[in-house]
Amino acid sequence: MGEQQASRPPQHQERQPGRETEMHPPPQSWGRHYVGSGRLAGKVALITGGDSGIGRAVAIAFAKEGADVAFGYLEETEDAVRTCAAIEQEGRRCQAIAGDIAEESICRRLVERSVRTLGRLDILVNNAGEQHPRESILDISMEQLQRTFATNIFSMFYLVKAALPHLPAGGRIINTTSVTAYRGSPRLLDYSSTKGAIVSFTRSLSLALADKGILVNGIAPGPIWTSLIPSTFDEKKVQRFGSQVPLGRAGEPDEVAPCYVFLASDASSYMSGQVLHPNGGEVING
Repeated sequence: MGEQQASRPPQHQERQPGRETEMHPPPQSWGRHYVGSGRLAGKVALITGGDSGIGRAVAIAFAKEGADVAFGYLEETEDAVRTCAAIEQEGRRCQAIAGDIAEESICRRLVERSVRTLGRLDILVNNAGEQHPRESILDISMEQLQRTFATNIFSMFYLVKAALPHLPAGGRIINTTSVTAYRGSPRLLDYSSTKGAIVSFTRSLSLALADKGILVNGIAPGPIWTSLIPSTFDEKKVQRFGSQVPLGRAGEPDEVAPCYVFLASDASSYMSGQVLHPNGGEVING
């Protein structure tokens, strides 16, 4: 589990996506205290944004549960190599694929390479996202608006379309939304809007795929210590990040990954169209 750390040293990274290798302290995403029990044995998962943060923690937890893992990442090669090494250390196969999921052709390539390399596809985790705070809606350019929607929600349509012919009955689709979909965020208008769209997408897709036996659920994390945070906010906001929730601290990726394992496993066989809320104790309706 993550350390009970209420604040972190001030820090900022100038480029998105951020790099975990430049974070102090690094996020807890290696599953050091996670013990698998074969719940995903023989399965193959594809995770977007699997190189770091929540995606890395999920990839490693899946591997500990017996799954082979493919993951997509934008261009953070060092982080991706480290994630693959951790998966292979668990005795599982790994395929890391670089590319911008805002482009439909890249999404098709992610699925095609995953299936070709690992032989099948059972679990799709739509996790990658980006955010760009602005003080006012007047500051959100058309280019930023289109980019945020393309990465955060359009990519989910592209990936599901590409993955659907390969997913068997009993397959899983897990979408990462956010607490901001439920309580809003005045400086992340476009980001929180995409996260609200993901909730509706999850609910609607679960109904559309119910007759195929494919279960679709979502996870709405609260403040989680990932590379997106220092690459998004200034030093003071990073230092206070997560302190506003009832538990008084940001969560670690390790603390979110078990939610994905649950939704990917047989333990959730009677759940679809639902959203889990690992958010530090904030009470959210929905």
